[in-house]
Amino acid sequence: MQSFRSEPFLWIHLAGLATLPILLQLCWLGLAVGDPILPVWLEFSIVAAIGVLPVLWMQLSRPFLIFGVLGVAQKPTQLDEQQRKVLRLIRTTANRLLAMVAAVLLVGLLWLLYRTAPIAANVIPLPPQWRGLGLLVASVAFLASNLFLQIPVSVARVFVTSETEFSKAKPYPVERIARDFTIVGWQVNRILPQLTNSQTDTAQVTAQVKE
Repeated sequence: MQSFRSEPFLWIHLAGLATLPILLQLCWLGLAVGDPILPVWLEFSIVAAIGVLPVLWMQLSRPFLIFGVLGVAQKPTQLDEQQRKVLRLIRTTANRLLAMVAAVLLVGLLWLLYRTAPIAANVIPLPPQWRGLGLLVASVAFLASNLFLQIPVSVARVFVTSETEFSKAKPYPVERIARDFTIVGWQVNRILPQLTNSQTDTAQVTAQVKE
């Protein structure tokens, strides 16, 4: 039986973490446009609220269903037992705590970006009068930053689960998935080809030969 860590969707969403530096830099550049038009605490709070609250609320109440990508999602009825065990591990108190910790860390990082943004003022092609547009860009980029941090964090929690703990996990009930998880995109029967046990064994043998 193949390990749950070979699930392709786990790796796809973990790889999303690579976009975080780019999104944070875009947020930083947006904050660098012009001078504050509102009190500093208010501007900062607006960007932080737009960026943090929607994603954090999703992860705390109805976590993102990771079995989807690029606007399509696998139907809950098509998820196998191992995939439903992954969902069981994602919807846990530990993951909710990790989501809150990640949100706090990003808010702290946003404050650092806000305070250092004037450094990039000279390289921004937008006039200072477009501060509002800059804040909009910063808010959207920060929202995306939270999304591409929160989902990999929840996936990473699954990766560090032991095989014994995973084997004891109960598959999430199919009838509750749509209610308890946020499904984004068009629902289809299958997105990625299923990796069979024979394919897994062949891949493992090949890896051992290369070593």
